[in-house]
Amino acid sequence: MTLSDTRAPEPPLQVASNKRWLILAVIALAQVMVVLDATIVNIALPSAQVDLQFTNDQRQWLITGYALSFGSLLLIGGRVADLFGRRLTFLAGVAGFALASAVGGAAGSFEILVAARVGQGVFAALLAPAALSLLTTTFTDPKERAKAFGIFGAIAGGGGAIGLLLGGVLTEYLDWRWCMFVNLIFAGAAFLGGVALLDRSTADHRPKLDLFGIATATAGMFALVYGLANAETESWSHGLTWGGITTGVVLLGVFAWWQTKAESPLLPLRILLHRNRGGAFLAIFILCAGMFVIFLFLTYFLQVNLQFGPVKSGVSFLPMIGTLMVAATLATTVLLPRIGPRPLIAGGMLIAGAGTGLLAMLDETSTYSSGVLPGLLTAGVGIGLTMAASMNVGILGVAAEDSGAASAAINAVQQVGGSIGTALFSSVAAGAVTTAMMEGKAPASAAIAGYSAAFLGSAILFAVGAVVAGLVLRPGVPEELGTAGPVVHM
Repeated sequence: MTLSDTRAPEPPLQVASNKRWLILAVIALAQVMVVLDATIVNIALPSAQVDLQFTNDQRQWLITGYALSFGSLLLIGGRVADLFGRRLTFLAGVAGFALASAVGGAAGSFEILVAARVGQGVFAALLAPAALSLLTTTFTDPKERAKAFGIFGAIAGGGGAIGLLLGGVLTEYLDWRWCMFVNLIFAGAAFLGGVALLDRSTADHRPKLDLFGIATATAGMFALVYGLANAETESWSHGLTWGGITTGVVLLGVFAWWQTKAESPLLPLRILLHRNRGGAFLAIFILCAGMFVIFLFLTYFLQVNLQFGPVKSGVSFLPMIGTLMVAATLATTVLLPRIGPRPLIAGGMLIAGAGTGLLAMLDETSTYSSGVLPGLLTAGVGIGLTMAASMNVGILGVAAEDSGAASAAINAVQQVGGSIGTALFSSVAAGAVTTAMMEGKAPASAAIAGYSAAFLGSAILFAVGAVVAGLVLRPGVPEELGTAGPVVHM
């Protein structure tokens, strides 16, 4: 063998190394598309409502439709990737998300727009678990994997801020429909990159789909959210309200029971029965149920009551994103390894509650600097502390065979919590608006009364979350913290 023969394999190894980081770029691009879509639509909602002439009662479905379909199908998305391969599932998710976005951008009615948002959630549920799995299998070296997850988390975590800014720019200078059409650009680049870079894969083990679990979980969550949403259009005493809530609770109870019997459960209950992990999951659910309210109702207060344009509205949320990211970084790098999750999560909930409590005090004379900004800054600190600590503790000590289900479940809890919170507090806001109108208040004042009621309800929920965290989570620093794997990011 000659010297040149021995050196021949070196170039392909260098190409393979470069390819890994290109794959990370493709995966991160797709993840940004999914994450920013949760916030970009909030900024566009007031303009879309004027264009399509839908009511205040209906607007919540543009948020809950996406979050509910995304959250309820995330666990299934992970199983589909196991069945049909990560590459195919990723590409199908990207292509489907693009198609649903195109339909939403061209929507001529509220119903079509809601259907498009649901479609986005369905394909996001395929895309997100496949992206995380591809990231894990692409980076096998522990040091490279840690770096890759750090980059992925930072990009994905900033997706919400990107959505607020991009949504404002597109709505103000083009049209609200471009908040949907812009996904075609992200999806096109991610799809072409995926076709060129991702290797075909076949699953070594093909688990059976838990069809009964899928049916009970999806139907249960939809019925629960529908019942809560119906309270806004009808009343809390209406038959469909309590019928939906009761049906949802029963079906979710059946789902939990079935997970103890199923051969291939969607969500092995051993993941949740660990005290700290169970507490972390509860904290994430409560936090997201209260957090989604801030983006929805404060957007309307900024654009309708303070007369902010879409761009200025998007920029107005950045101080909250800033304090959130600083607090989250401080929580994971400094505080969590020293004091453990209980004081961080319980304290973070109280701080978040104080922030939304300040927002509940908004009135007709409030300005951004004196009324909105203090609440945003305070809520950002509390949300950052709580979310970062909860998501880290939520995967601590999870067995290797359960890591995929645990990661998917954390993301599912975020989306389902957000959809339930949006439905619940939209109903609370609608009731407050009706009461204010009956008292003879002007429409603008009545609207503020609705926002304040929703913010107050959120603050109360955060206070309850602090109590729950204090009771459920164990004191001290978890032993598993020293051997934890990659962090799951927002």
